[in-house]
Amino acid sequence: MTTFVDRVELHVAAGNGGHGCASVHREKFKPLGGPDGGNGGRGGDVILVVDQSVTTLLDYHHSPHRKATNGKPGEGGNRSGKDGQDLVLPVPDGTVVLDKKGNVLADLVGQGTTYVAAEGGRGGLGNAALASARRKAPGFALLGEPGRSGDVVLELKTVADVALVGYPSAGKSSLISVLSAAKPKIADYPFTTLVPNLGVVTAGSTVYTIADVPGLIPGASQGRGLGLEFLRHVERCSVLVHVLDTATLESDRDPATDLDVIEEELRQYGGLDDRPRIVVLNKVDIPDGQDLADMIRPDLEERGYRVFEVSAVAHKGLKELSYALAEIVAAARAAKPVEEATRIVIRPKAVDDAGFTVTQEEDGLFRVRGEKPERWVRQTDFNNDEAVGYLADRLNRLGVEEELMKAGARAGDGVAIGPEDDAVVFDWEPTVMAGAEMLGRRGEDHRFEAPRPAAQRRRDREAERDEALKEFEGFDPF
Repeated sequence: MTTFVDRVELHVAAGNGGHGCASVHREKFKPLGGPDGGNGGRGGDVILVVDQSVTTLLDYHHSPHRKATNGKPGEGGNRSGKDGQDLVLPVPDGTVVLDKKGNVLADLVGQGTTYVAAEGGRGGLGNAALASARRKAPGFALLGEPGRSGDVVLELKTVADVALVGYPSAGKSSLISVLSAAKPKIADYPFTTLVPNLGVVTAGSTVYTIADVPGLIPGASQGRGLGLEFLRHVERCSVLVHVLDTATLESDRDPATDLDVIEEELRQYGGLDDRPRIVVLNKVDIPDGQDLADMIRPDLEERGYRVFEVSAVAHKGLKELSYALAEIVAAARAAKPVEEATRIVIRPKAVDDAGFTVTQEEDGLFRVRGEKPERWVRQTDFNNDEAVGYLADRLNRLGVEEELMKAGARAGDGVAIGPEDDAVVFDWEPTVMAGAEMLGRRGEDHRFEAPRPAAQRRRDREAERDEALKEFEGFDPF
């Protein structure tokens, strides 16, 4: 049964925003209580968070579909809907987030590092929030936006300071078991190690991690064996350790050739040329192994490698190797630039930047693209004429109609707002402002502007009383 997974395709979906509520306050003796519809709640996000206690992507291999909760709709009485709950997905340290095309979206390294894989939709405004001096009682509310959804690929790249590479059965698992407290599977057959093993080593005042990468064979960089699947785990390491078997039973192999083959595979994989190398001649406790180590060591040193003769079984040469690795790791850490706090850069939009574009396509259709127009379309209830009128007013104020005219659009031309696969298409009719004969702008409520008979009668009585008082004050009987 699979217990280690380092690459999965995750299908994430954020929560949808709740719809706004269109409601009118009802109370005795208040026939026109005004709008009191609440706003819809925000949809939950899907967030990836680095958790040091997680070491594999196995959970997402078995359950690749993850969805956050939706926001609740608003209610009357100015009650807003509850926000959807964010879905937090713990991932191992060193997880890389990619899109379906292989582009890197985020590199999650360090405890607590987060990435929003899918953003929840905004909640729609209720009619109480849409009311204004000219639109005192809107009979509509805005719809909640749908949450973002899509597929992301998670790849785990082990975060370690030292990587042990070499042929299968070269003794890498035995070496990491004696250098650290790791307990990998050890056996005398190839490909015993099927997953990377991590161990922590303490050498003096330096503490570093060491990774045992599954054995490589010729063609590993092209997918042979387990190489292509696990070569990514050496990308973050500061030093590469070639573990060479000096007591191999295969007649067509020797340590120098093994080194050349592994180096060629690392070169073809790419990105590892700048990493320092150390060569470990393992199994020198065997007489033939020690003789072979004595023969090839001068040649390896002439090629510029630091060579260590060790025996994981006899615990020979381990201390020298451990301190040498600690020295290289400490130097690599000191050479890294000091991480500075992320600077917040604010780039305001230009004054003349409307935030949308109007283009004419080959078939004569005019397409409007922009964050605001597309969001407004998603939030509009097209079954409500008042809501459609409100959308038209917003687009007009933004300058969409003016840009359509500049682009050559005429009444009756087709206009699409949004991308090709999810657009709203309609026949354009320019807004006509005729003046006095206009009863009002779309969506306005004229009930508050109409004369009220009772109030007019009260004002008439007050005027008659004031006139009588003036006549009385001016009366002189003598």
